Amino acid sequence: MKAILRHGPRMAVSLLPLLLALLHVLGAWPMEPLQRLDQIIYDARLKAALPQGTDERIVIVDIDEQSLAEQGRWPWPRDRVAALVDELFERQGVRVLGLDTMFAEPDESAGHARLQALARDEPALAQRLQALLPELDLDARLAQALRDRPVVLGYYFTSDRQARTSGVLPAPVFTADALRGQQLRATRWDGHGANLPALAEAAPRAGFFNAIADSDGVVRSLPLLAEHQGRYYESLALAVLRLTLGDPAVAPVASAAHLPGQPAPVHGLRLLQPERARLIPLDERATVLVPFRGAGGPQGGSFRYVPATDLLSGRLPPGSLQGRIALLGTTAPGLMDLRATPMSETFPGVEVHANLIAGLLDERLPVRPDYAPGAELVQVLLVGLMLALLLPRLSALGALLLSAASLLAVVGLNLWLFSAHGLVLPLASVLFVIALVFVLDMSYGYLVESRSKRHLAQLFGTYVPPELVDEMLKDPDRYSMQAQTRELTVMFCDMRGFTSLSERLTPTELQALLNRVFSRLTRVIRRRRGTIDKYMGDCVMAFWGAPLDEPAHAALAVQTAWEMVAEVQAINREHAAAGLPPIAVGIGLNTGEVCVGDMGSDLRRSYTVVGDAVNLASRLEGLSKVYGVAVVAGETTRAQAPGWLWQALDRVQVKGKAEAVTIFTPRAPAAGADPALTAELALWEQALAAWRARDGAACRDALLQLRATSAENVLYRLYAERVASVDTESRDAPWTGTTVFDDK
Repeated sequence: MKAILRHGPRMAVSLLPLLLALLHVLGAWPMEPLQRLDQIIYDARLKAALPQGTDERIVIVDIDEQSLAEQGRWPWPRDRVAALVDELFERQGVRVLGLDTMFAEPDESAGHARLQALARDEPALAQRLQALLPELDLDARLAQALRDRPVVLGYYFTSDRQARTSGVLPAPVFTADALRGQQLRATRWDGHGANLPALAEAAPRAGFFNAIADSDGVVRSLPLLAEHQGRYYESLALAVLRLTLGDPAVAPVASAAHLPGQPAPVHGLRLLQPERARLIPLDERATVLVPFRGAGGPQGGSFRYVPATDLLSGRLPPGSLQGRIALLGTTAPGLMDLRATPMSETFPGVEVHANLIAGLLDERLPVRPDYAPGAELVQVLLVGLMLALLLPRLSALGALLLSAASLLAVVGLNLWLFSAHGLVLPLASVLFVIALVFVLDMSYGYLVESRSKRHLAQLFGTYVPPELVDEMLKDPDRYSMQAQTRELTVMFCDMRGFTSLSERLTPTELQALLNRVFSRLTRVIRRRRGTIDKYMGDCVMAFWGAPLDEPAHAALAVQTAWEMVAEVQAINREHAAAGLPPIAVGIGLNTGEVCVGDMGSDLRRSYTVVGDAVNLASRLEGLSKVYGVAVVAGETTRAQAPGWLWQALDRVQVKGKAEAVTIFTPRAPAAGADPALTAELALWEQALAAWRARDGAACRDALLQLRATSAENVLYRLYAERVASVDTESRDAPWTGTTVFDDK
C-alpha cells in the first residue's frame, strides 16, 4: 500500500491504456487501428502455420487465358460446357463437380430464338426446325449433361432496394422453424441471381459463392449459410462437402452458454452422417475462417490446376482425375474472379472455395470461439493491472524485462492455442496495453520522476555519498531541503600540526596537501554513509542520519572517526618518507536533536545542521587536545554505539552549556578486545571513581599504576596533576568533580 501511494500518479497514468483497451474490447469505443492490427496478426499466424504439399483430393478446372485463347471468349456455348461436364464424369471419373460460375441467361449463340420467330410464317421451316431443335437448344444440352450427376451449381445473393431476383434457387437446408427459438445471425439477403429453371431442375443441388470481405477488403472467411425470406441456404463449399459425404442432413447447434431469458445463439452446424455426426463451428455471422494452404494460382502448389481447354481437346489422359472433387472456375484476370486474401491480393476465387472444402473435409478450421471477447477482457485486465502496478516500482531495465516477458508470454500462448487447437483469439488489445503502458511509464519516469530525481541529485550530490543519493532516488518525494528537527550525530574534525606545515610549505603546496588529506578523509566519511556539511579551513564538518534515515547514525559516526584516525596514521607514514612533519586530527562527536535543512541567505544557501547538539560537538572537538585523545564523544553517542570499549574522560561544562556532560573516547572495538586494555580501563575506572569521590590517595595509587605502563598518556598525566593540585587546596572548598571550560 505504501508503494501504491508513493507511485500513485505514475500508476494512474499507466492505467490509461488499460481503460482505452477495455472500451475497445467491450465495444464502447472500437479502435480501428487495433482491429486492423488483429487482422495483420491473424494473417501472420496463418502464413506461419501453412501446411506443405498439394491436396490431391481437389482439382481446379481452370478457365484460364490459354483456354480462352483456344476455345473463345467466355461465356462459352452451353454445348461446350456440356462437353466439358461429360469429359469430367465419363472419361476422367470425378467424384463431385462444383461450378464457381452461373448460367442465368439463355444461350442464344445457336440462333434458336431467331429461327423460331422466322418459322412462325414458314410452315416448312417450322417443320424442319422441329427436327433440329435438339441440336439448337444448347441449354437443354447442358441440362442433359448435368442431369443425375453429382453436380453443385453456383449462384449469388444480392441486397438492393428493388430486391431483384432471377433464376431458380435450390431448396434451403432448413427454415426458421428448424431453429426452435434459437438465434442464428446469418447474413441476410433480399435478392439473388441463380441459374435457368431447366438447369436448376436438372441439377437441383446449388450453393452460393458470395464472399464477405473484412473492413480492410481482405477475404478471410466465407459464410456457410445465408438467409433469404426466412429460409437458410448453403454455400457452394458446404453443398460440395455434403454431396461428397453422401448428402447428410444439416441441423443447427446452439451454444449452451447464454444469458437467461435470451435465445441461445447457434454456434455450429451438425452434419448427420450415418456413421457419426460431424460438427462445423460457426462464428456469430454463420461464417468460417478459410484455412488457406498456401499461395494461390496454378503455381501456388496447394491444388492441382487443369486448364479447361486440355479437357475439351482430349489432351488429359482418361482417369487422371479419378475420384477427385472438381471445381470449375477461372484465373483469367478479365473474368474478375480474383480476391484479396491473406495469401495474395489477387487470389483466385475458386481456390478460396477449394481451401474451405479441404478444411471441412479434414475438420481443420481456424475457430474464433464465442468466448473470445471474454478471454480478451480477462487477459487485458490481468496484464494491464500487473504492469500498471509493478512497472512504476521497477528500474528501467526491470520494467523493460517485465514488459518483454509479458509480451513473449501472451504472444507465445496465443500462437500455441492457434497452432495446437486452431483457436483464433484477439491479441492486438493486450499488445496495445503492454506497449503503451511501458511507453507511458518510461515517459513519466523520465519527464516527471527523473526530473525530481535529477533535482534531488543536484541538491544533495555535493553533500551525500553517491550510494546514498541512489537510495534517495528510489523515493525522491520523501526528501527535500526544507528544515526539520531530527536526531543526528554530528562530527567536527580539525587538523593538528597545520601551523608547522604552513611554515614549511608554499601556499600552493599547502593547498595541494590539504586537498589530498581532506579527500582521503572525505572518502572515509562517505564510505560510512556520512553527509559532508562544510569545510572550514583545516576543519571538516559532517553528520549522520540525514537526509537519508539511518537508525545506526551514532555507531557509523564512531566507526568513521576510528577509521579517520587510522587514515591519518597512514598519511603520517607517507609524510615521514617525504620528510614532512606529522599531522594529527581532533574529532568531536555528539548525538542529539538538531535542525537540518537548507539554510542561509538569499545569495547563498547550503544544506546544514544547527542547534545546541552541533555547538557541543564543536566544543568536544576542541577538548580532544586537552585530554590528549583523537576522538571525544558525548554521552548519547556513547550510549548508541555499544560495540566499542569506551573510556570516560571527564565531566565537563563547556561554554554555552549550563549543564555538565560526561565525555568519552573510544579505545577499541569491543569484539576481540586486548585483555591488557580491558585491565587498563578497569583500573582507570577505579582512578576516576576515586577522583570524583575526592579520595586523592586512592586516585593517586591507581594513576601511578596506569602511568607505569603508559607514561606518555596525556590523560593520566593530566589527572595526576589535578590530584596534586587538589591535595594543596582546602578540604572545605566546594567539590563537584566537574571541569569548567570558559572557551574552546
